Amino acid sequence: MNIGRTVFSQLMDYIPQHTFRQLVRRYKGDRRVRTFTCWEQFLSMAFAQLTYREGLRDIDVCLSSLGPKLYHSGFHSRVPRSTLSDANERRPWQIYHDLAVVLIQRARTLYRDDKLLHEFQSALYALDSTIIDLCLSLFPWAHASVYKKTNAAIKLHTLLDIQAQLPVFVRVTAACVHDVRILDELIIEAGAYYVLDRGYTDFARLKKIDDAGAFFVIRAKKNLQCHRVYSHPVDKSKGVISDQTIALDVYYSRNHYPDHLRRIHYFDAEHQRTLIFLTNNFLLDAFTITELYRSRWQIELFFKWIKQHLRIKSFYGTSPNAVRTQIWIAVTMYVLVAIIKKELRLDLSLYTILQILSITLFEKTPIYQVLTDPGIQSQCPCPDNQLNLFNF
Repeated sequence: MNIGRTVFSQLMDYIPQHTFRQLVRRYKGDRRVRTFTCWEQFLSMAFAQLTYREGLRDIDVCLSSLGPKLYHSGFHSRVPRSTLSDANERRPWQIYHDLAVVLIQRARTLYRDDKLLHEFQSALYALDSTIIDLCLSLFPWAHASVYKKTNAAIKLHTLLDIQAQLPVFVRVTAACVHDVRILDELIIEAGAYYVLDRGYTDFARLKKIDDAGAFFVIRAKKNLQCHRVYSHPVDKSKGVISDQTIALDVYYSRNHYPDHLRRIHYFDAEHQRTLIFLTNNFLLDAFTITELYRSRWQIELFFKWIKQHLRIKSFYGTSPNAVRTQIWIAVTMYVLVAIIKKELRLDLSLYTILQILSITLFEKTPIYQVLTDPGIQSQCPCPDNQLNLFNF
């Protein structure tokens, strides 16, 4: 099986071809295109992600050196850097956004039974953002601040499924866009838990989460003005100092969120600090609420991982379309590797799989063999009937 096919070609079999063609037709990606299609653009950018190419010239030179292997991997023609640059500038980035969403849904189904918190059955999400610094002269559209216009950056807003370790929502904006505005774009899932940092404190938006039948856990700001309504018993041996029902005091906050909230004081013995959490959930015990917030650290680890192992800190194009195209193809490759890990039942980490693929993409070996026993040889380098010159 898969004899004579490159690893890269086998890897691309996990991309739903029919879905991809539907997306290209929906957004008219191949309109007036004669040779370099959206599929070949995707293959080129996927190759760049998997092999850590530095720029368009790097991609052009490396692909041109592959010779016949290029055709057998899905490329029908050479990939000049100017052609790839034009495609990244003009082809709709929404094609790759929707493709990533389809793969994310497939991956979440595969990882449904992998629970970070085994006793917790509800959907658990963490929302946060990370900043990617850019050069203002090359990316004039990405102002880092509305007040200070001497630097540029973009924000990667991400909603992470903590249980599956997969992003379910990604939005790319200029760095001057405030984090709390992303709450307006989320489709709130009833019964789910949303873990937020204190930068997302906006009681009108938190009330929308509550009205949708979902729960939130958020750190309270130091200047929160409220009064205690009732105190609940706590187990101080676990670090919980107090568990209170509170009501907001500030006029506008009280108007936006007229209901009671739950405030939990917790002492983090590991870092010797006191944390205050707000939640609209009155059923879970106080220590479980603190553990839910502790799981928010997974999104910080996710940001660190993708910045280290995906090409999202330096870009092959400077337009908003090119940047979004590259980011969404990077997310697609991350999810694709996660799918392969699950479907092939590999014990390797995503980092190890990426490293192996980066140097074996154009070998003609079954992909499972490459990822399970990379040292095995499919052919003997010396036939049995060949005499050995140095055999005395």
